[in-house]
Amino acid sequence: MKKINLQSSHPILDIQDHMVFASNGNVLLCYEAQLPEVYSLSESDFDELHSTWFQALKTLPPGTVVHKQDIYQNLGYEGSNLPNKSFLEKATRNYFIGRRYLGHRSYLYFSLPLDKTLKASKYVNPFKKSEKGLHRKMDLQVAEFVTAVNDVISFINNSRKLLLKPMSTSQFMGMTNEYFNGFNHDLDTDIVLGKKSIEIGEHYFDMMVINNEGCFGGPVQSSKTNEKFTSDEFTFHQGFIDGLGLDIKENHMVNQVLYLDDKQKWRKLLEKKIEELTKSSNFGTQNKVVLKKVQRIMDRINEDDTSRIIRGHLNIIFWHAESEELKRIASNIKAELKELDIVPYYPKGEHRKHYFLNSYPCHASNFSNEDLYVTDLKHALCLFINHTNYLSDPQGIIFNERQYNVPVLKDVWDENKVRIKARNFAIFAPTGEGKSFLANNILRQYFEQNVRLVIIDLGGSYTKFAKLYPEQHIILRYEQGKNLGINPFYISGQADLTPERLEDLSVFVMELLAQNTVSKAQEVAMKKVLLFYYENVLTGHSLASLYQFVDERKTTLLDLLAIKEMHFSVYDFLHILSEYVNGGIYSYLFHIEQDQTYKIEDKRLIIFELDEVKDNKEILSVMLKLIKSAIQRTIWRNRSERGIILFDEFAKQLKLGNVLESVEFYYQAIRKQNGAIGIILQSINQLPVNSTSASILENTQVIYSLRNEKGYDELKNRLHLSNHDLNQLKSIRNHLTGERKYTEIFIKIGKQSNIYRLEVPPEVYAAYLTDGKESEAIMKLYQKSNSMESAIREFIDIQHRSYEND
Repeated sequence: MKKINLQSSHPILDIQDHMVFASNGNVLLCYEAQLPEVYSLSESDFDELHSTWFQALKTLPPGTVVHKQDIYQNLGYEGSNLPNKSFLEKATRNYFIGRRYLGHRSYLYFSLPLDKTLKASKYVNPFKKSEKGLHRKMDLQVAEFVTAVNDVISFINNSRKLLLKPMSTSQFMGMTNEYFNGFNHDLDTDIVLGKKSIEIGEHYFDMMVINNEGCFGGPVQSSKTNEKFTSDEFTFHQGFIDGLGLDIKENHMVNQVLYLDDKQKWRKLLEKKIEELTKSSNFGTQNKVVLKKVQRIMDRINEDDTSRIIRGHLNIIFWHAESEELKRIASNIKAELKELDIVPYYPKGEHRKHYFLNSYPCHASNFSNEDLYVTDLKHALCLFINHTNYLSDPQGIIFNERQYNVPVLKDVWDENKVRIKARNFAIFAPTGEGKSFLANNILRQYFEQNVRLVIIDLGGSYTKFAKLYPEQHIILRYEQGKNLGINPFYISGQADLTPERLEDLSVFVMELLAQNTVSKAQEVAMKKVLLFYYENVLTGHSLASLYQFVDERKTTLLDLLAIKEMHFSVYDFLHILSEYVNGGIYSYLFHIEQDQTYKIEDKRLIIFELDEVKDNKEILSVMLKLIKSAIQRTIWRNRSERGIILFDEFAKQLKLGNVLESVEFYYQAIRKQNGAIGIILQSINQLPVNSTSASILENTQVIYSLRNEKGYDELKNRLHLSNHDLNQLKSIRNHLTGERKYTEIFIKIGKQSNIYRLEVPPEVYAAYLTDGKESEAIMKLYQKSNSMESAIREFIDIQHRSYEND
């Protein structure tokens, strides 16, 4: 039994930025690898990644050691990146803190060994200091090595699917201390290298190794079918050995070490090995098997001029606080390797100690030929792990990842437009699949991030969420025979009458006149009439006032303003607008008692509830025009302020004439604002197939889709989704029973897509309920206390007491 104390045998002499000078004379360049998200890659994506790795690494000079290290740890979710101010933010953070999940870090090390011949003896003391170690700082060989590695990093980072970032000094030192401290926290300890086990602090270690050609029973490839998600309808793929990563839900690490050798030298050595095996093949079946494999390697080298000979080593090191648990973990790993037709070597005693110590990056050049398989680089790169956990952005909307439902932040606003040029979004889901619930979740979080919201709603889905913020919201609800209190003609002074304001008003009036195709001459004529009105009428502006002004001057107006009748018909103006003034059937819509616009200018959450009018085409059409005028006067007044306009139950609104064109206007206008448009549809087929719809979809770059039993073919066709996007959509499964209920959501941000989950704490669930007995119970409690937060708390307490009594 031997003890190693890191303080007395430290493996590092010096670190300069991300360059490590090891005490054994090796020089390392160290990087953290940011890999693509699990489930996000298609079969062709894996082929592309394999090609990227090969094109990059094949250029490295002979003698280079490449070490990819993937570390997986069971962790408790800390929630440090979650907001924690509002009632619902605190509830969300408290709900998820401590949830167990498997964390993953991936590192890539390029090592220039002191001895470039790479002929290590079987057992090397990895902590032996070299006198040459520090003298290599100004070495020409080191400078050439750095240049070669920098070229590799640039090539890989330009691929866009992978990102290699230089490790900081603290990162590398932290990894070193973790490694030799056995990933124990809150204590420093020694490594005890026993014959039966490796023990470090409270953890026992063991490993499986692939160290010779005989371990491989069959061919390898860049990817394989992911059996967990694949069905008769769709196929998911994963990297060839990705099952040794996130699927082994235990503390472990995967080390892949490549020795990049000289091709001609190894061609001769392989030829010699084939000759020896041919002579001895009659002495055992194992020799025949190895001969065939070495012959295959030789054939690949001879057939492919781009091939690069390597010696490789792969091991999986795993640890647990209970020594008996190591057998179970080993059994899981062996089962995974058996699926790949790989038979691992299970080292004991001196071998195990040797493999553990030399899997530390500074010592990776110490493996001997007995520890390494010989193959070409393309073969070895199939054994790279190419995906990681779901990635969380620095800020964004909280969703949940697909493995442990741990929160992840997705930046669907993309302030710097890295992934998307337009942040408009669309939600697609049939009735009952939770589209309003999802919309509440997105909009509530935007609101708490100081985004101003305007919701045009035909279903009353956002009342409870809004009432959590009593001082910051206003709900304008249409009631039969009453107006919304919006007067588009109101100005507080002549300074309000800007060219933009005149433009907006002329569009509003012409829409009321149902003039769909308007010439430039008609636009100019309308603006002349409006300007003349405001110059002569200084107070009490309204549609009725404008109507009266034109009526009183109907015989002289056109001559006074030098307007031709073909460009402005006084008769049409008075005839059509008579329905909206002076006792006309829709005059109540424009009846002015007070202008409510001043009330909404300082509100950050404005909801127009038009449920009662959804079946009246004429009234709803006018309402939407009034709302548009209010948005133009308030939401878009300050271009530095972020804002979102949501059209819920959009399909019902689309039944109206001109609504689609009106919404297209919003999409065009929003480009000049710091804002986004959102639409909610049961099916993409509810959008007519025409150029206007195509323009809207083209400017919608964030897509949310919930489960749809009828399929997703139309969604794929009209949004030009990839085959992998379609496979992801088909894999959506909800889980609406048990303790952890969730729905799954397909989210596509620009070109990036994946399936996310939505699991929320009871407080958030209560706030988003839109109908049913539970929703009614909460509203009754709210009417009693006039506090939505108190009502939700009381509702949850009542539920808990009910469960306990049951």
